[in-house]
Amino acid sequence: MRTNLWSVLLFFTISLQAQDKSPYQLFDKNGNKVTYDKLIYASLKTQVVLFGEYHNNSISHWLQLELTKDVAVSKKVVLGAEMIEADNQKQLNQYLKGEINQKQLDSTARLWQNYATDYKPLVDFAKENKFDFIATNIPRRYASMVSKKGFEALATLTEEEKTWIAPQPIPYDASLPGYVEMLKMMGEHTSPNMPKAQATKDATMAYFITKNLKPNTVFIHYNGTFHSDNFDGINWYLKTYNPAIKIVTISTVEQKDITKLEKENYNKADFILVIDEDVTKTY
Repeated sequence: MRTNLWSVLLFFTISLQAQDKSPYQLFDKNGNKVTYDKLIYASLKTQVVLFGEYHNNSISHWLQLELTKDVAVSKKVVLGAEMIEADNQKQLNQYLKGEINQKQLDSTARLWQNYATDYKPLVDFAKENKFDFIATNIPRRYASMVSKKGFEALATLTEEEKTWIAPQPIPYDASLPGYVEMLKMMGEHTSPNMPKAQATKDATMAYFITKNLKPNTVFIHYNGTFHSDNFDGINWYLKTYNPAIKIVTISTVEQKDITKLEKENYNKADFILVIDEDVTKTY
């Protein structure tokens, strides 16, 4: 009888664990579990949402689309992404207006290899609902120039090229945690211009977000989590360009155990999206 009772208890325990199994859990910056509804509520009360993603994480991309859809139920949205560079805004607008098709966009814009699976759903949502979608990132070739020669290299650009980046001179604080960490990761032989190149990306994304803010509208921006973790990067530049701006940040991390936030991931953002490290990658 005792053996049968133990078997029944074990069965129900396993069943409950299976029912509770989830690929992700949301936390606040202090490590407290929070609901998805709380994230939606915060997003509706802000001007900008910086959704920091892992570029190849399927849950990141799924939740980006769901969040965007759910915010758009109650409020107008503008979408924007690191993954499309500013000099491709014309082609992106043509696609959004139906003037060119997907094949033509593929051939005229520099789209990431995972665009079709991970970003096209967001662009198509904007297209279907007539929302603006802003290509916020600096053209990569200009960031590469900065990584080799510093900010001074940007002075050689034409007037048209300068419209695709943040206005010069670009503010820069080398002590920001993200830039300090980049130098550490790259090793002692890394050029100090490397974080400056990162800064041109952060500044340009912040500039185009600020430029495209609208009253009573939420700008939802999709970027690699490194660009907005620790409330610096894009967040710092947004505050520099507009000190009164309201921002909600989301950081993505992967953990083996998603039931509690690891100490190293505290304070990365207003909301930390913890994803099971076994979740399928898109590439």
